[in-house]
Amino acid sequence: MTQHEFHGITVECIQGNIADQPDMEAIVNAANAMLRIGGGVAGAIHRAAGPGLEAECRKLAPIQPGQAVITSAHQLPNRYVIHCLGPVYGLDMPSDRLLAACYRHALQLAEAHGIKSVAFPAISTGAFGYPSEAAARITLTTIFDELPHLSAVTHIRFVLFTLADHQLYERMLDE
Repeated sequence: MTQHEFHGITVECIQGNIADQPDMEAIVNAANAMLRIGGGVAGAIHRAAGPGLEAECRKLAPIQPGQAVITSAHQLPNRYVIHCLGPVYGLDMPSDRLLAACYRHALQLAEAHGIKSVAFPAISTGAFGYPSEAAARITLTTIFDELPHLSAVTHIRFVLFTLADHQLYERMLDE
């Protein structure tokens, strides 16, 4: 795990499971438009949270690419889940701006709710096909652009499922 301090905010990345971050106040779900269980990150979060999460999400769906909504975390060890709909690469345009909007809107929701710590997965890089390196560059650029505007959020963690993604984020953070 590499930790960096920027504008008084800890930014780190780890390899792991986004649904198993008990020390984080909020986790981010790489959601589908209907905020249903699905596969990948959404499946892992919904299975860990229990059926109450899907019931709460039903009232908020559908969402559009780039949008984010917040729910309670139900049976997860966190207080909140922030659900972001990332772009499907090559289909939702402009994909770079929509992906950036996911991270920006998630941080804005965290700020609005006074959330101190938030864990992000790599949004859109799984089933939605976004190339990992391009997505990581957009993600980190967006996060760093938002850091000076954050006052509540003091800890941002990237939870990467694969070793390759973890190494990619570590390298980019070190740059």
